[in-house]
Amino acid sequence: MKAPAFWGPAGGAASGILAPLGWLYGFGTALRFAVASPWHAPVPVICVGNAIAGGAGKTPVALDIAHRLKTSGRTPHLLTRGYGGSLPGPVQVDPTKHESRHVGDEALLLAAAAPTWVSRDRASGARASVESGTGVLVMDDGFQNPGLVKDLSLLVVDGGYGFGNGRMVPAGPLREPLGRALERCQAIVLVGEDRVGVADEVGPSGPVILRATVVPGPDATALAGQRVVAFAGIGRPAKFFETLTRAGAEIVRRHAFSDHYPYALDETDALLAEARRLDAVAVTTAKDYVRLPAKVRDAVQVLTIGIEWEDEAAVSAMLDALFDIRQP
Repeated sequence: MKAPAFWGPAGGAASGILAPLGWLYGFGTALRFAVASPWHAPVPVICVGNAIAGGAGKTPVALDIAHRLKTSGRTPHLLTRGYGGSLPGPVQVDPTKHESRHVGDEALLLAAAAPTWVSRDRASGARASVESGTGVLVMDDGFQNPGLVKDLSLLVVDGGYGFGNGRMVPAGPLREPLGRALERCQAIVLVGEDRVGVADEVGPSGPVILRATVVPGPDATALAGQRVVAFAGIGRPAKFFETLTRAGAEIVRRHAFSDHYPYALDETDALLAEARRLDAVAVTTAKDYVRLPAKVRDAVQVLTIGIEWEDEAAVSAMLDALFDIRQP
């Protein structure tokens, strides 16, 4: 789905009308936590989540955290719900046999970096991962899931969108009251320039803010100066278009689809025909690429992204401290 415009920081009249339903949604989230009996894994659990429905940059941050853990000699596994996939899990993702329709698009990206488990029941997925030998579990999403104790929760926030209009679904994008979310996380990962006053909303007594930027991957070099037809079905397609522009590409057409959009062959054929007509190349995200029909993938270029931290030492220190705490 696409987030309605009134979910944004500017709000709108519809938000006020739907506010009572938002209160019920927040009550439901609180009730799930109140009655849950979460499993405490014998290994550290790091949750990379967000406070809103929609994209904020969780998967790139989770991938970066997993890479840092591997570099420091740890053995991370990744855990995700597998949104958009048909398998309930727990199942370890195998990119040679699983497709996005089985495990979701994010799981395929995660599996390229470290062993990845899909499980709608997070505790069951965590148990399977522990039995398989993980030394640390990194969750991509699941901040509002009460089934698993988290040792470190990072709340990813987009600097251009923040917490939207500050109301809960369906009146706004929040999955729970903001104050409650801030109480349960240890750090805010603020991605991009803070254009909407996120730091002010968090306040000096809130969790520490780790600032980060989305940067184009190494494939960006080949796109510099190229005419491109850009398309993306992610939480905020505008972020992808901005990154393409920073990479030096000339966007001649842009197409924004809903998050996790299931591309049909006739749609991708139309996009490729448009690119040929405009003497351009079709470009999309890595997350979209795995959802494309297999027969057109070779004709589409991908712009990968990474995370660049303002203070890498602070991130490393937070991860090191987590393992110091969990030492027997």
